[in-house]
Amino acid sequence: MDALKLLHERRSCSALTEPAPEGEALDAILKAALRVPDFQHLRPYEFIVARGDGLARLGALMEVAAKASGKSEEIVKRAPKMPLRAPLVIVVVAKARESDVVHLFEQQLTAGCAVMAMQMAAVAQGFGGIWRSGWAMFDRNLHHLLELGEKDQIVGFLYLGTPKEEPAPAPVVDASAYVRML
Repeated sequence: MDALKLLHERRSCSALTEPAPEGEALDAILKAALRVPDFQHLRPYEFIVARGDGLARLGALMEVAAKASGKSEEIVKRAPKMPLRAPLVIVVVAKARESDVVHLFEQQLTAGCAVMAMQMAAVAQGFGGIWRSGWAMFDRNLHHLLELGEKDQIVGFLYLGTPKEEPAPAPVVDASAYVRML
């Protein structure tokens, strides 16, 4: 797929099924994440990949975190099912690296870029995906259960698989409405 076409027509796809990327396809997705802008080459990220039984384990951790955080009964009940909406989920974590030069926020931006790069690499190979956020992304109980550091931050859950149907075409947006020239 042409790179500009890929970027200009990017769409999230929430209705995902098997097959999910694996083997060389998954390697290509993870390799794309390693090429994002990364000042000082800190590699300030970690990718926690859940598939098969790992999806249920991730859901169980989300349920425990939801209970520990005092979430509503509805959220607690829904939590273990959340990762099951796709055959593969990558939890993307901004891993805080010590640096006198690179601010923590810059490191989090690098991890965010990794999510986008992985989604684009998946779409380029014929898969679909959606970058999800929500309460679990900020829940410190879930961070603890995933054995993340105090300064680490989940920046998203990348759900990947094969689209059940083609996403609607991207709407045409006039870029000039968001641009100001100096």
